[in-house]
Amino acid sequence: MEYRHYIANAHVAPDGGAFVDVIDPSTGEPFAAIARGNASDIDRAVAAAQAALGEAVDGPWARLSPVDRSNLLFDFAAAVLKHGDELAQLEARDTGKALKTARTDAAVLARYLRYYAGCVDKLHGETLPYTTGFTVLTVREPIGVTGHIIPWNYPMQIFGRSVGASLAAGNACVVKPAEDASLSILRLAEIAAETGLPSGALNVVTGLGGEAGAALSAHKGIRHISFTGSTVTGAQVARAVAERHCPAVLELGGKSPQLVFDDADLDEALPVILNAIIQNAGQTCSAGSRLLVQRGIYETVIERLSERFASLRAGPPAMDLDMGPLVNAKQQARVRAFVESAEAEGLRVAARGTIAVEASRGGFYHPAVLFRDVPPHSRLAQEEVFGPVLAAMPFDTEADAVKLANGTEYGLVAGVWTQDASRGLRLARKLQAGQVFINNYGAGGGVELPFGGVKASGHGREKGFEALLGFTSLKTVAIRHG
Repeated sequence: MEYRHYIANAHVAPDGGAFVDVIDPSTGEPFAAIARGNASDIDRAVAAAQAALGEAVDGPWARLSPVDRSNLLFDFAAAVLKHGDELAQLEARDTGKALKTARTDAAVLARYLRYYAGCVDKLHGETLPYTTGFTVLTVREPIGVTGHIIPWNYPMQIFGRSVGASLAAGNACVVKPAEDASLSILRLAEIAAETGLPSGALNVVTGLGGEAGAALSAHKGIRHISFTGSTVTGAQVARAVAERHCPAVLELGGKSPQLVFDDADLDEALPVILNAIIQNAGQTCSAGSRLLVQRGIYETVIERLSERFASLRAGPPAMDLDMGPLVNAKQQARVRAFVESAEAEGLRVAARGTIAVEASRGGFYHPAVLFRDVPPHSRLAQEEVFGPVLAAMPFDTEADAVKLANGTEYGLVAGVWTQDASRGLRLARKLQAGQVFINNYGAGGGVELPFGGVKASGHGREKGFEALLGFTSLKTVAIRHG
């Protein structure tokens, strides 16, 4: 089956006539093809978005009142829930993630849309005190046409937190999903049109990052770009948008630490720590990929986690096991190279999971691996693997833990496990991360919680009301009335 672009509420053939194979990660076999977009396709999508807004902010999307825009987003959310299983099936086959994970993603997407639908008519400015004879106020206005480069690990969720917020603010969107995960995003564009979203408000152009993605980043009609992906590609996007002074939100991954102190409740902590590294086969920007454990309980933690790792199984999405395959052959080779390099360095494997016998040999599977006693300056401790590989290391004091936790170029998320409330608050201020979780990790997704990184993990914030503000332009109006 061939999937075309979705522009101005219609399926559109690629300008160059080329398509890209869609590979099933669980088998390694192609099962569909997506349009291979180019700069011309991006031009068409941007033009459609501009028409939805209108030259004088009088287009069919721009004319809608906040209440009407809110109602449309609520309807969109309801339609996502109605089609939730269909969307989950598409995304599971496209990305390889377990069906239960994909179903959760569809539900979270609907929650994002409901959240932002409820915020639309609460997006207001202020009246500012000023000198006698003036009334000064601020208004928040849509930025215009926004570009969204969506990664392959959580397409639906990141669509929700990025596109949902932009639409709520009144912008029109051009979305470029990852070539490895476009199908659920294309279906979402169809569903949005079916629920009444005006033509051009939401457009999807598929294809390769170096072609369609680069054209989107460089397009003069794009007034804001949202990108989630690698630090290398993020830097390329930042350079492209800097040429025209276009704001960007960049979420660029991490090497997030979990700090476990000797007073931690291990029965509570260990299941969360495990899930934080194997969820979506470790292909999560905020994965807790470094485990820092106070020396007094280090062996206990390693022993208990080893038992859990050894029982983990990877298999095809329909089996709903602990993990699915990795997204593609390149990612499989990357994870395998990290593990083999670490073993060649002499790093100790404490435990390793298995791959289900039912899994296709052509699938892109990799077992979960727990390394112990990982030196803090080793490649495994410093670089993002983006797979189910956990690097454990001991520490002695609180100061040691902070130094280790902050000792990478990343700063996305950190977790702290301790019964000492004062320690938890101290560390929340000392850890270099955009989010810090005390005695939890991820807060169940936290649609309402601003998310983003510091250092090489990027800048800008998604999720919560903060993301909505980021998709607006603040205008000051000063009225002299004597």
